[in-house]
Amino acid sequence: MDDKPLVTDSKLGFEDALPDGGALLGLDLGTKTIGVASCDAGWRFATAGKTLPRGKFTQDCGKLREIVTERSIKGIVIGLPRNMDGSEGPRAQASRAYARNISAALDLPVLLWDERWSTASAEAAMIGQDMSRSKRATRIDAHAAAVILQGAIDALAGGGF
Repeated sequence: MDDKPLVTDSKLGFEDALPDGGALLGLDLGTKTIGVASCDAGWRFATAGKTLPRGKFTQDCGKLREIVTERSIKGIVIGLPRNMDGSEGPRAQASRAYARNISAALDLPVLLWDERWSTASAEAAMIGQDMSRSKRATRIDAHAAAVILQGAIDALAGGGF
């Protein structure tokens, strides 16, 4: 990219930064873990990946850089934890700061995507698959990242905002 990487809440700005599409990485930022998901270059299907332990930013960045390189990732979608009334609190501000930092460190555009209900939706889907409680506990963040990423790619593909 010619300019500094983009961090946006707008699907249009994100699409403009990725005119040729490309594989995307979805992140669900928790205080102790980072849920990771990815999608195909055609933005059709999001798939839950790893749940990474959250550490210092440089450690997180190193792990994410490996995934970005391995999967030829062209952009990142990060869950934005808004309050139910749509307002933003300290967690949303922390996610915005993380997005700016990861965008600059990895030189990739970042789309911030409303993550309200993503964990509940992921949990319901995992229960529907008859996944044990202990397995759900270890995979919930990665599945929530897939829900966030799927919502974003559905909107990018014209399925809504």
